[in-house]
Amino acid sequence: MEAAHTAARATSRPARLDRARQAAPQVFERLRNAIIALELPPGAPLSRAELAAQFGISSTPVRDALMRLEEEGLVDVFPQHATVVSRIDIGRAQQAHFLRQALELEIVRLLADMHDHALIIRLDHAIALQQQFAKAGEFEAFMAADNDFHAQLYAAAGKEELWALVRSRSGHIDRLRRLHLPSPGKAQNIVRHHKLITRAIEAADADAAQQHLRKHLSGTLSELDKIRSHHPEYLTD
Repeated sequence: MEAAHTAARATSRPARLDRARQAAPQVFERLRNAIIALELPPGAPLSRAELAAQFGISSTPVRDALMRLEEEGLVDVFPQHATVVSRIDIGRAQQAHFLRQALELEIVRLLADMHDHALIIRLDHAIALQQQFAKAGEFEAFMAADNDFHAQLYAAAGKEELWALVRSRSGHIDRLRRLHLPSPGKAQNIVRHHKLITRAIEAADADAAQQHLRKHLSGTLSELDKIRSHHPEYLTD
C-alpha cells in the first residue's frame, strides 16, 4: 500500500511541474499586458503571494513570470524586500526604436518587391480594425491591432523570430506609446501612416514605404518632452 502511495506521489510531480510550466507564460503575458496598458503603472507593487492567490496557482509560476518581466526591464526586483513595476527607461525605449526601425526599413523594402496581394488584404483588415477601435476610444484593442499590422509585415517577410525579438525589447517604448496614444489626433495619424505604408508596398514603391515607415516609427519619441511634462513620475533617463 505504501509503495502505491509513493508511486502516486511520484507520478503526480511531473503533472504539477507541467501545470506550473503552462501557467508561467500565461501569468507573464497577463502581467506584461497590464504593465504595457499602464493598468499596473510604474511603481506599482507586485506581491508574489497576492498574485498567486489572484491567479489561483502556486508561487512558482508567478516567480518565473516575474523573472521574465525583470529580464525585459519591466519590473525591478529588490531581494527580500519588494518587486515593483519599473519606470519607463528612455534609453531602453530609444534602443528599441533603433532596433525596430533598422529591421522594418529592410522588411518593407523586401515586401515592396514581393507583390503579395494576400498581404495587402491582411494589412487593410488590420487598418480597418484600428479605425474602428480609434473611433470607439478602445486604446488597448487599438494597440493590439497596431501590433498585428507590424507582425503581419514580419510574417510576410519570413522574419517571425525577429518580431519576437522586437517585442521582447519593446516594453518601454510601448508604454511611452500608450501614454501618448490618447493625445488628440495620435491614433488617426497612426492609421494614416499605416495606410500610406500599405499603399506604397502595394505599388511596389520601396522608397516611399521606407519614408512613411520612418516617419511613422518616430512619432512617439518626437513628442518625448511633451510626454515627460505630463507624466514626469513615470519616466527615467
